[in-house]
Amino acid sequence: MAPEGMVKVELRGPDGEVETLWATPVAPEQYQLENSPFFAYGVSWLDIVEARSPAAGEFPIFTRVVRSSGHRTLRLILEPRADDAESNQAVLDRLNTLGASYEGYSPRYLAIDIPPAVALEPITEYLTATGQRWEYANPTYEQVHGPHRAGSEPDDA
Repeated sequence: MAPEGMVKVELRGPDGEVETLWATPVAPEQYQLENSPFFAYGVSWLDIVEARSPAAGEFPIFTRVVRSSGHRTLRLILEPRADDAESNQAVLDRLNTLGASYEGYSPRYLAIDIPPAVALEPITEYLTATGQRWEYANPTYEQVHGPHRAGSEPDDA
């Protein structure tokens, strides 16, 4: 059952993959995202997005970000699972200390939310320094570091 007043907004990836996020309608064909994306790139929690319904009874389909909330999203894969290692709880606790929060798709796969007032770099430096498997989702790697050039390798992100 949908949380009161919320709908699911469908985001489609370049290879046909689909993710749905809870959202609150804020204007005709505009919605505020109410959770972090686990697979979509270029959107974050509380962004206002435009989405159009292809037919009655179907989820509105994302078309663009109308207004960014300023939140940023990273993705983290924990090995072993978060609930299988005390060291992983220490990583999550440190992310909280740095001002980030997280939402789990599974005990291994998490979306990390970085609020607008929190600096991105200390969090990415921490994840890299501790050998975590992570990636940029919003902003994307290319938005942070520029386009990938032939012969150069991206970092662990």
